[in-house]
Parts: sequence; structure tokens; C-alpha cells
Amino acid sequence: MLAEQTRNFWTEAKCAKAFWGQQELPAYRRLLADTLDWAAPEPGEKWLDLGCGSGALTRGLWEYSAGRVESVVGVDCAETNQRKYRRLQLALTPSLTERIQFLCHNFSVDGLGIFQQNSFDHAVSGLSISYAESFDERSNAWTQTAYDRLLAEVLRVLRPGGRFVFSVNVPEPSWIKVGLRSLTGVLTARKPLHFLKKSARMLRYGAWLKREARCGRFHYLPWETVVGKLDSAGFSDVEHRLSFAGQAFIFRAVKPC
Repeated sequence: MLAEQTRNFWTEAKCAKAFWGQQELPAYRRLLADTLDWAAPEPGEKWLDLGCGSGALTRGLWEYSAGRVESVVGVDCAETNQRKYRRLQLALTPSLTERIQFLCHNFSVDGLGIFQQNSFDHAVSGLSISYAESFDERSNAWTQTAYDRLLAEVLRVLRPGGRFVFSVNVPEPSWIKVGLRSLTGVLTARKPLHFLKKSARMLRYGAWLKREARCGRFHYLPWETVVGKLDSAGFSDVEHRLSFAGQAFIFRAVKPC
């Protein structure tokens, strides 16, 4: 029973594939555009994409810079997402696969020790860092230790002056609101029935995410709490805004010089 309760669907191919379809949702496209607007990648920069999934933000960074960023490294705990990155590497123009990389790594558990200090100019993350999980055996409770550690690790791997632009869900997010905003996607989808099936799968996993957040395993936090955590980690110039049909905050924070 405990194994089932602590099962992490994020590492499983079925869950990862369910969220490949979120790029078709109008609310998600708005979130992606808002995130890239604040990221504003420039030529020659090295970027880290945390919890990269199928690579929507990685593609966005590449296209926003007209293929002139130096590199993007996508990190995700689901190995199946490497398939999407292989296709992405071939689809981008210019097609230089060594500049777009995918690493299967669970930063929730293992942190970012695979990267040296000041490895990246900037970092992005789309609706991912909330799932950094840590369990305290002594208190028999989930904690926010992994979340706090991850923020400190992002600060470490950024160069001085580097930006961290990321989105996280608001407390008690309403997937219904996201769904209602996405109804137009049914009309524009090439395969409407397939679109509806993928949306239903995401809703099912969304119910799991909200349930786990309520027990403290995952972290849908008020914006004030996230700002406090960024300050404690050592970031400065913290800003935030709403997106994703009002169901996600986007944050932008800077590593002091």
C-alpha cells in the first residue's frame, strides 16, 4: 500500500506521454509564450531546461533566438522524453544535435550535482519544480526540503547575473478552468477525438497531483511563499505574474553578481 501511495508516475512513460498533448492546449500555449517573453534568450547563451518533458521550452528558446543560443540542456526524470528530443534535434533549423541535449536525471531526488558551478547562463522550468519531493522518516511526513535544495542548486549552476524563469501551479489549481479555456483546441485540432482523449488523461493525472499536493508531497504554494524561498536561496530581483488561465505563476529571479 505504501509503495502505491509513494509511486511517482512522472518517471513512467505512460504519464510522460499523456502530457505530450498539453502543447495543443491554448492555456498552455499562453503559458509558454509568457515564459519565453520573460526568458528572452539571446545569441551565445547556455540554457538549462528543468523538467523539460517533450521539449516545448527547449524548442521555444531555440526558435526565439533564431537558432543562435549556444546550447540547451533538457533534464527530465522520464526516459521516454528522449524520443521527443531526438525528433526535436532533427526538426530544428539549423539542425545541430550537439547543441540540444537531453539528460534523464531525477533532480527531485539527486539534485543538480551532475553540473558544475556557473555551468549555465540562464535556466527555465515549466510546471516542474513543484514536484521536488522529500520524505522525513523521523517525522513520517513529506517536507519541502527537496524544493528548497533545488532552488539553491539552480542558483549554484547559474553564472552571476543569470536568470531563472519558471512556472508553478497556484494553490488548488482548477484543471476545469484550464479545460474550459482549451475548448477551442477541439475545433482546431487535426484529430478532435484524439485531442479529447489526451485531455482526459491529463485530467486523471491532474487529480493525482492535487491529491499529493494536499498531503504535502508536492508543492502548490502561494506566490508569497515562493518569493520567500527564492530570497532565502539567494536570488534577487524576484518578479511574478499569472498565466495558464490563472492557474500558474511565472517567476523571474536573478543570481546576484
